[in-house]
Amino acid sequence: MLNALLSPVSLGSLELSNRIIMAPLTRTRATGNHCPNELMAEYYAQRASAGLIIAEATMIMDGYSAFNSEPGIYSEEQIQGWKTVTQAVHDKGGKIVLQIWHGGRACHPELNNGNAAVGPSAIAITNNTIHTPTGKKAYTVPRELSIAEIHDITFAFKQAAENAKLAGFDGIELHGANGYILDTFLRDSSNQRRDEYGGFFENRARLLLETLQTVCRVWGSDKVGLRLSPINQFNSMSDSNPIELFSWLSKELNAFHLAYLHIMRHDFFGSNDVDIMATMLENYQGNVIGNMGYSAKEADNDIGQNKITAVAFGVPFIANPDLVERFMQNAPLNEANPNTFYTPGKNGYTDYPTLS
Repeated sequence: MLNALLSPVSLGSLELSNRIIMAPLTRTRATGNHCPNELMAEYYAQRASAGLIIAEATMIMDGYSAFNSEPGIYSEEQIQGWKTVTQAVHDKGGKIVLQIWHGGRACHPELNNGNAAVGPSAIAITNNTIHTPTGKKAYTVPRELSIAEIHDITFAFKQAAENAKLAGFDGIELHGANGYILDTFLRDSSNQRRDEYGGFFENRARLLLETLQTVCRVWGSDKVGLRLSPINQFNSMSDSNPIELFSWLSKELNAFHLAYLHIMRHDFFGSNDVDIMATMLENYQGNVIGNMGYSAKEADNDIGQNKITAVAFGVPFIANPDLVERFMQNAPLNEANPNTFYTPGKNGYTDYPTLS
């Protein structure tokens, strides 16, 4: 029996019925104007038995799409669309927070009416390609952001946080992972600036910490989470000294009293074997959601030993809307079909079978 994993918990002021978290999963089912819809409401409501749903990466401002059909939270139409989603989840007794996000250098002009990608420095992603309306393309060299534009991004995160509140979410998660805007400022493979947003740890973390302060003023820190991917090399990300950087950052984050810190413990490519989780747990004192590659048994064990507070499951939730029930019954899991992860429509989205 998974006593620890299935036990209730408080993450800040978020009261959860279990510790099985649905990880944020980009599924590209929004409409052409990046608007959430009834199909998305059905998808999330199917998974409302999760202790907490972290909704997918959601655009904070127009013109910075990295997936073409991902949702946004910058327009009134999008707010109303998300209201449909949050109401559907709440009607099923679930809790849902929104992951707010800026694609940064992972955006592409073909997805954004010719708008250039942006980043801390003019350094392109080289270990990945992007799907565009005219096929797979290499990433472009991003335009280096000015100080004024950096401040505009912080303001856009603030507005997105306010809009998420209007849309009925229970809280927000700041996306600081996977080579998107906040992560690219944080790590030195993508940040070669020589001003107050580059160089020393304090400078590279400035945008992240300023943004975190801003959204915490909107929601209260007890309803705000942060996702980090300290060693993930996705989108050409790395750092010359990840242990020291994230040891320092973990200590800095203690002052925020966040609802949770969401840590991606591995590298997508499996080539970075640094035990970053142990480093961060040694220095961070708040609630931690572990993510990447956990089995139910490992999750239960680590929670039972008070190593972490909860575990976020990604792909298992794609194929198993009733993942919590399957864990309770020790039932077999459906296999996910990667070919439908990012395709339109209900196929591979809302049509996975439940136990009943």
